[in-house]
Amino acid sequence: MIQQNGTPQLLHDEETFDAEAKSIRPIYVVGYPSYLGGADTELWHTIKLWRRKGIPVNLIPTWHAQPEWRDRLNAIGATTIEASSPGALKDISGLAGSTVVSFCNGEFLNHADQFRELECSVVWVNCMTWAFPKEIEHYERQGAFDAYVFQSAFQRENILPRLRDFGVRDDQCFQIRGAFAADEFPFSPLAHRPGEPFVLGRIARPDLDKWSSNLWSIYGAVQYTHKRARVMAWDHRLTQKCGTPPDWAEALTANAETSRKFLESLHCLLPINGGAKENWPRSGLEAMASGVPVVAQNEWGWKEMIEHGVTGFLGSDDCELAHYTAMLAHDEELRLQIALQARQRLVEELANPEVIWGGWQRLFNIFDKAERNVA
Repeated sequence: MIQQNGTPQLLHDEETFDAEAKSIRPIYVVGYPSYLGGADTELWHTIKLWRRKGIPVNLIPTWHAQPEWRDRLNAIGATTIEASSPGALKDISGLAGSTVVSFCNGEFLNHADQFRELECSVVWVNCMTWAFPKEIEHYERQGAFDAYVFQSAFQRENILPRLRDFGVRDDQCFQIRGAFAADEFPFSPLAHRPGEPFVLGRIARPDLDKWSSNLWSIYGAVQYTHKRARVMAWDHRLTQKCGTPPDWAEALTANAETSRKFLESLHCLLPINGGAKENWPRSGLEAMASGVPVVAQNEWGWKEMIEHGVTGFLGSDDCELAHYTAMLAHDEELRLQIALQARQRLVEELANPEVIWGGWQRLFNIFDKAERNVA
């Protein structure tokens, strides 16, 4: 496997990878999967990929393991190790000197010093487009982590200049697309016939920066008589920012439905951000897998995920976002063509498990080689 323009390229077949994976030492993950938030869902998909490649995975929740997720992890052979408190980390067998990975976990940052004191090789997977204040505080005390994973070139361009202030080198940085198991979101485009309601929607954390104050005006500008809208996860803060949902819109609270069920009810995903700059949005991957065309802002990581007019549409202003959505409402053949092409691009390129695994294998091998050299 080699690196070209920051993108891992596969050089070996799957059997070779599986054999080599067995030589990689166990990975300790600080954090736990959940149904809400891109980082926690990416973590689940990544652990599934690692386990399929035979990597031993131990998870340290911060600081409670939800029983349902413990059962799901047990089913794929991933081990949960609960620490009674952050101070008990030193008592976890095998943790000292191990490879530790954390996905955008604030509690990890609060206690990162302890992992450094245990001489762990730390891999930080930031899913945002900025360095956290807690990160900077840690770097000022103990220096940078050992390796960094970026899911998009946009994210890398935004964060790496700040990391270089603390001596981070290019060879410590890896661009690895977020793992995504497409089989969890079967391709099932919701049929739309002329005159029937056309359902557009948005799913995101109830984070104010994730939602635009222009949401309802843009949705309202979509030129289709029988449009409907569904959004999730809505709360009172979003009502204050975006306004009361119109009578043709349904606003669901967080986790009111599974993301799979929610997407199955849409004809188009129309995600419009407020202040947040998207890195590698999970909702886009889920929609592409499910057969829901995406109309997104012509900005940030969306530009790497979507090929305009081929696997979705990118709008450069509010009018274009509404226009492209209306095109899909009026042209079912085009909508289904976009949905099919997006699914194919997802499976073959964006979420190709062998390419994604190649990036992780290269990262893990650096630590394994370093350990052998010390020995």
